[in-house]
Amino acid sequence: MTGHRFTQYIPDDSNNGGFENLLKIFLQLIVVTSGDVSETLNWMNELDRKYNLTDENYGMGDFIDDLKNRDFIKEDDSNRVLNLTVKSERTIRRRSLEEIFNKLKKSTRGNHTTPYSGHGDELTSERREYNFGDRLDQIDITNSIKNAQINHGIDDFKLTERDLEIEELDYKALNSTVLMIDISHSMVLYGEDRITPAKKVAMALSELITTKYPKDTLDIIVFGNDAWEIKMKDIPYLQVGPFHTNTVAGLELANNILRKRKTNNKQIFMITDGKPTCLKVGIKYYKNSFGLDRRIINKTLDQAARCRKMGIIVTTFMIARDPFLQEFVREFTKTNNGRAYYSSLNGLGDFIFEDYIRNRRKRVH
Repeated sequence: MTGHRFTQYIPDDSNNGGFENLLKIFLQLIVVTSGDVSETLNWMNELDRKYNLTDENYGMGDFIDDLKNRDFIKEDDSNRVLNLTVKSERTIRRRSLEEIFNKLKKSTRGNHTTPYSGHGDELTSERREYNFGDRLDQIDITNSIKNAQINHGIDDFKLTERDLEIEELDYKALNSTVLMIDISHSMVLYGEDRITPAKKVAMALSELITTKYPKDTLDIIVFGNDAWEIKMKDIPYLQVGPFHTNTVAGLELANNILRKRKTNNKQIFMITDGKPTCLKVGIKYYKNSFGLDRRIINKTLDQAARCRKMGIIVTTFMIARDPFLQEFVREFTKTNNGRAYYSSLNGLGDFIFEDYIRNRRKRVH
């Protein structure tokens, strides 16, 4: 007799369960503290005292020992400082991807679907009649034989050109992306932590590209008074500085990076919450945090036009609701012929993921 047998559910109270639960909290907090292991563990001790995260069978001391034994943290022998390991950095990126892009399915392919069909890489559900020039490996043998049986009968079986059925293939396109992250002081002003969601998105996008689209390229730059590149492994340690917002420097650097890429599809994702407030003129900085300075704005719009001329689409993710800033973003977007989203912190990852997937296009002439 087949069927289902129901038994009493007994939750797993083993140390592994305790470790996994605490690890989730640890990985969330380590991003907020910019990779400071000691500060993160201090926060967890405070949370444990307030909310009883551990019990008498598995305490914070056990958790710290397990972090060391499982190679999530290591102790610097010279100064006794705890640091993250490569395993931790990789786990943080993977967890960020799961958190933000939880609908993704793992794939070994590295290209992206486009709305054009033809001599592509991946089968679709679409079928059509055979046309001269179609490749033999596109022929749907099963449906073609079925068509031959219907058209000619079994007794006089023959396979003609009219019976052949073709499986449509999707074109795939390579993509080069530069992710710009604003690290000006306003990213932590007004009691709102805006840099942590930006870091999570950057880590998730990095993990997405390296695992699902490894043929694509992703470069990450940060901009404050100046702009510079950072490596994927550096993202968890990213901190906001006492900087103004030199958007021009960020766009110039992004342009220079993409100019060297050999792909046809190039784009910039810019995460910012503030208006451009800084320019570097020679060795000096021209700054104005009050209002929208036309000298700075005009230089920024010049960069938008330069990107448009090079065929680089700039997508701006504005995590602020100031109507004056939105007016600037609209002018910037119009100049570049790009896109703009006025996103909340919670929806930032969804916006970037959807735009990244949708923007992979390959023109067929």
